[in-house]
Amino acid sequence: MGVLGIILLVVFCIVALLLLFLITIQGQNSVGLGGIFGGNSDSAFGSGSSSFITKATTVLAIVFMVLSLVVALVNKSSDDEIQSMIKKTQTTSVEGTTWLEDQAASN
Repeated sequence: MGVLGIILLVVFCIVALLLLFLITIQGQNSVGLGGIFGGNSDSAFGSGSSSFITKATTVLAIVFMVLSLVVALVNKSSDDEIQSMIKKTQTTSVEGTTWLEDQAASN
C-alpha cells in the first residue's frame, strides 16, 4: 500500500465518520436526535437546515461509495502477487522442515 492508498484510506474514514454524524442528527418524521441541538423544533440548525443536511448526506453517501471503489482498486493485488507470496511461504516452510529433519537426525 503506497502513500496514495494511505491518503485515500484516511479520507475514506473521515467521510464515513461525517456521514455517520449527519445520519444521526437527521430527524425522521418526529424530532429524533435533531431535538438535542435545537430544542423542540423540527430542525436542529434552523428552518432551512433540513434541506442542507439532506443534500449533504446525499453528497457524502455518493463520495463514500466512490471512495470505497477507489480504495478497493488501489489496494487490489493481482493473482501473480498472491501466487508469488504462496510460493514464498511454501519455500520457507520447506526450509523449516529440513531444519527439523537435521535436528531429528542429530539426536
